[in-house]
Amino acid sequence: MKPFTYLLCLCLLAFAFACETSPKTDAEGMKTEADNPKPGEKFMKDGKKTIILEAQPLPVGKSGIYPAAEGFNAEGSDNKAIRLADSIVKYHGGWDAYANTRYFTWNFFGARTLLWDKLGNRARISMQNDSTVYLVNFDDPDNLQGKVKKNGVEVTDSVALAADLQKAHGMWINDSYWLVHQFKLKDSGVTLKFGGEVRTDPQAIRPSYILDMTFEQVGNTPQNKYRLYVDKITWRINTWQFFRDANDAEPAMETPWNGYRPYGKLLLSGDRGGRFQLSAIGVMTEMADRRFVEF
Repeated sequence: MKPFTYLLCLCLLAFAFACETSPKTDAEGMKTEADNPKPGEKFMKDGKKTIILEAQPLPVGKSGIYPAAEGFNAEGSDNKAIRLADSIVKYHGGWDAYANTRYFTWNFFGARTLLWDKLGNRARISMQNDSTVYLVNFDDPDNLQGKVKKNGVEVTDSVALAADLQKAHGMWINDSYWLVHQFKLKDSGVTLKFGGEVRTDPQAIRPSYILDMTFEQVGNTPQNKYRLYVDKITWRINTWQFFRDANDAEPAMETPWNGYRPYGKLLLSGDRGGRFQLSAIGVMTEMADRRFVEF
């Protein structure tokens, strides 16, 4: 056999082998065999179209700057829920971007404006309906520090001041959850469960993943539960539900997540529908220290 003919035969055999062993595809070009699908790759499994979750796991060994605490209940959370949470974070900017974003500002429902020093664990809260200003440092949540001014007069009574700082801390916990919930999915005391896939409404173009988030001995209301509906393609949260008790059959509240915009390296949503608006959102790398210590 001539060398050229021999080489041609080898090429034909190799091509035939590749056609026989490579993953088959359906009419839409989706893989019908998915022994080792890549993240984000659509394929058929058990007669259903599905997709591998794209994960960006939380980096380890950098607990000093990363928001997820050691108390995240990884053992009690299922693996698919953890991967979904990491995918959400990845497509909202990523762990690195959030960890290194220090200052946030936003207006909560037109009721108050917050300045938050994330790395310094402190906030300035200015009420809209009166002149009250809270300067609270929650580096030690059990021993809150700070100052409060009401009607132009600083609160000096220790009992009243402690109560006001506790109130301010509660407002920050609530308001920051509305702003950056997607980056708090692996906080201390959190357990995550994957809830399957569902269409959020009959007109939905694509179905959503469901992620349930419960708490254990953390926050002001550890009995709460959140359910997030996450778009399967963009990984953005499109709807969330709030349950006052994790055992409740129906949510106490449901709002959309609209108005996504880039802020620095992060993707944030401020439109929760109707009157539930987070406005004047901003992220900064620098801010005058006096904003957190002087009225």
